[in-house]
Amino acid sequence: MTKTKEPLWTRSFIMLMVGNLFVFMSFQMLIPTLPPYIKSLGASGLEIGLVTTLFSIGAVLSRPFIGFMLEYKDRKPLVIIGVVSLLLITVIYPLSSIVVIFLMFRFVHGLAWGWSTTVNGTAAVDVVPKSRLGEGMGYYGLSITIGMIIAPSLGIYLFQVTTFTNLIITSSVLGVIAIVLLALVRYQTPAVVKETKKDDLKFSYMGSLIEKSSWFPAFITIMVTFGYGSIVTFIVIFGEERGIQHIFLFYLFNAIMASISRPVAGKWFDDHGPKGLVLFCIAITFAGMWALSFAHSDALIIVSGILFGVGFGSLIPTLQSWTLSMTPDNRRGVANGMFFSSIDLGIGLSGLVFGVLAQFVDIGVLFQISSFFLVLAFIVAVMQGRKQQKRRRLGQARQA
Repeated sequence: MTKTKEPLWTRSFIMLMVGNLFVFMSFQMLIPTLPPYIKSLGASGLEIGLVTTLFSIGAVLSRPFIGFMLEYKDRKPLVIIGVVSLLLITVIYPLSSIVVIFLMFRFVHGLAWGWSTTVNGTAAVDVVPKSRLGEGMGYYGLSITIGMIIAPSLGIYLFQVTTFTNLIITSSVLGVIAIVLLALVRYQTPAVVKETKKDDLKFSYMGSLIEKSSWFPAFITIMVTFGYGSIVTFIVIFGEERGIQHIFLFYLFNAIMASISRPVAGKWFDDHGPKGLVLFCIAITFAGMWALSFAHSDALIIVSGILFGVGFGSLIPTLQSWTLSMTPDNRRGVANGMFFSSIDLGIGLSGLVFGVLAQFVDIGVLFQISSFFLVLAFIVAVMQGRKQQKRRRLGQARQA
């Protein structure tokens, strides 16, 4: 008899997914525009670099605290606090005409971003049926991917054709829509969380930063995002240096293929587990980085975008699902925070390391060098798989 699948496309899941898309749209359109804005205020090169660094520090610092709160608090108020905080900080950016004050706002923005991404992701895991976790988080991840791909282009366009204030107004409107949508979600706080009292728990910063049961996929995430970080930082400059006019095609085909491949990858995860899928995605992403490094025309930009959409577009939600599938229900918030901190850490360190290296090598060569961190992630994942197989055999031999 065929087992009936638990429903995935509930009203709450749809509202949460679309609400999160608007959160990412509102936030990501500011990413490429804040550095030139602070430069116009007279910021030095170091201060421009601090726009990203202080934000990343804030995000990583806040996640253990919100991860701890998710062990005993209902989801809805935490979600609303996060998105409202993001909106308020966005609105006050035009008031920061002094560089030091702007950088302070940026650090606080990082704190709010760490809060919001951790809570929203955990709320999504609670809403998705366990039997369809990979598929559900794959679809949820589309709200992140589409926001990260569309919004920066929109932000750059608005920054170029209108004022910074109008850009902030547009971002704020998207933030308000996100608040309305997320307020309408029926959240499902796990029973074990409802039964837990704050007094029953003891806060440990490291204990809320790292979830020991699922540290390994988070470690893989650091390595793959470290490799990917060079593209986030340098792809626009790469296009300018090579005379490639339509660099947006990389993002376009990346988004299209990620949208197609993520649901397929999610179902594969649910049916067969993460390991083979992770290795496949890393290999495809590696090929995409090399295709990009040789690009001098739109053709290879499109090819690399397709490869990245299939590879990296499926890899990140797979690693998130893997992390969460290994985590007890009451520790999902901690694990989700650890996962997003791994992304911030990988990309943040990558920008610093490859920013220094870019002074000495061609950016195409830089992409090739960074691709070997994907090779390292592949090797580590294979070795871990073999270790686990050996442990299983030893356990079976002892039982026999």
